[in-house]
Amino acid sequence: MQSEPKISFVDRLRILRETRFGAFVPVLLALAAIWTYFGIALPFWDYIGDPAAENIRFIFLSPRNIYNLFMQSAVIATLAVGITVVLLLGDIDLSAAATAGVCAALLGVLVLSGVPGWTACLVVMGVGMIMGATQGVLVAYVGIPSFVVTLAGLLGFQGLMQKILPTGNLNVSDPFVRGFARVLLPDAAGWALAATCVLVFAFLNIRKQNYRHKKGLEVEKSIAIWAQVAFFGVLMFATVATLNSYRSVPLLIVLLMTITALVGWVTTSTPYGRSIFAVGGNQESARRVGMNVKRIRVSAFAIVGLMAAIGGIFGASRFGSVSYTAFAGGSLLLESIGAAVIGGTSLFGGRGSVWNAILGALVIGSLGNGLDLSGASAADKLMFSGAILLLAVAIDAISRSGSSSQ
Repeated sequence: MQSEPKISFVDRLRILRETRFGAFVPVLLALAAIWTYFGIALPFWDYIGDPAAENIRFIFLSPRNIYNLFMQSAVIATLAVGITVVLLLGDIDLSAAATAGVCAALLGVLVLSGVPGWTACLVVMGVGMIMGATQGVLVAYVGIPSFVVTLAGLLGFQGLMQKILPTGNLNVSDPFVRGFARVLLPDAAGWALAATCVLVFAFLNIRKQNYRHKKGLEVEKSIAIWAQVAFFGVLMFATVATLNSYRSVPLLIVLLMTITALVGWVTTSTPYGRSIFAVGGNQESARRVGMNVKRIRVSAFAIVGLMAAIGGIFGASRFGSVSYTAFAGGSLLLESIGAAVIGGTSLFGGRGSVWNAILGALVIGSLGNGLDLSGASAADKLMFSGAILLLAVAIDAISRSGSSSQ
């Protein structure tokens, strides 16, 4: 009797990455590890003389810090969702943070000029799409590599933002714009929203399994489906319970999840979305079957520009101001790209998920938040973030090399 051949570590990694939740599980485990470490390692909060806060146990795992963590990660996550779309094509956008800064600065100028907040938001979203699409035209039709085009865009948009903000800072007090970060859902609405999300998740999974069964494709076992629904339900209700125990579910997070769901649906459940994966997997094959590769690439860059504009609006709402340092002069770009890659999106194209980009943003945000609370220096934060990013890229490269060697 011949023994079964041994499966190498690389092959196991490749098999895991090709499964439905191959990228979801590693990033979720990384997030759980970070939360567990900082939840245990950080000292107890000193509540001497503050009896109203005696029920909160740890600094990091306190409802207040979790609430702040979600809000801090919102802008990174918004940009990471857009960057994921371009990475699926095998391209990259280095100008996303600078685009967000220009749009946020323009938003501030418009509202201070008397333009209604909702009109100003629509204008800057259109401007963001135009900025992204312009770079896409240079990449797709002129043939300049995306790295070069967006690097030039990064430098140019940084200069443009400085032109718009000669003082480097501009306050934004418009109630409509500020409402994105200030408006909170009633507690009951938060619970209803969580229940609705769980029901929709269950419905979509069941419908997908029925569709695969009718087509004669392989389907998952019922226990696996309901286990996924139960796990998702625990996450949703635990999140709402934590946020409600401090303040409530912020409108900003609801909008981020809604936009991510829309982009996720477009990229996974529409012919256009499937064409993005096809072009990222093999551009020449996609062209041979009749896909308009150039238009797809331009539209993907337009989506990044739109998401960058939305990120700029969210940032202006949360901070109540627009500053050069917060958008173009800081680490927002690297954190956004890192969030997409840590979430499992391949730098080689053809594989990734916008939902995993949200988890990647939480990993980046949690690491920075925990290091801040522990008194670590900015240098330590950069080194830890770089190490995690390098590990994520290494895992992607190893799994892809294992696949190509078959």
